[in-house]
Amino acid sequence: MPEGTLDFLEEPIRDESPEAYEALRAMTPMPFALGEEFSSKWQFAPYIERGLTNYARVDLGIVGGFTEAQKVAGWAETHYIDLMPHNPLGPINTAATAHLAMATPNFAWLEMFQRPEEIEQQHDELYPGQFRAVGGNMQVPDKPGLGIDVDEDAIANSPLHPDNHIATRLHRRDGSVTNW
Repeated sequence: MPEGTLDFLEEPIRDESPEAYEALRAMTPMPFALGEEFSSKWQFAPYIERGLTNYARVDLGIVGGFTEAQKVAGWAETHYIDLMPHNPLGPINTAATAHLAMATPNFAWLEMFQRPEEIEQQHDELYPGQFRAVGGNMQVPDKPGLGIDVDEDAIANSPLHPDNHIATRLHRRDGSVTNW
């Protein structure tokens, strides 16, 4: 593979069945990264204990915050599994996840969705001083707390405000919302 190519499979199949992952693991040596939808450290248990993942994809906003994420990270570390947090929720979650990364010895990579034009046009005015990735490294501000500011007035008047924004949503036949 060329230099810089990611060398893992993220959530190659649905994660409801550790047995299915055992069968898939027997078919390929490719490293797996999974767990971004897990809402509890206990959902990680069979995947960590059976060596079915190489990267724990903990999501701070889903798993229960810093305390639960650190429990998953510690548990994964005892099995030589690295942490590669899932980070879908924007500048505040990026700041929180960067702090988690700095406090985790088995941290591998921080997922980010950061295109320069999005930061400049949408988020700089809403979240002044947000974290930036420069040359593959996170620039962490020297501020208290998470280190990110929130301009609540700008958010209230933004097209990104929930009252002004209609997100694309996928629906099942029964009308329920899904991400698949």
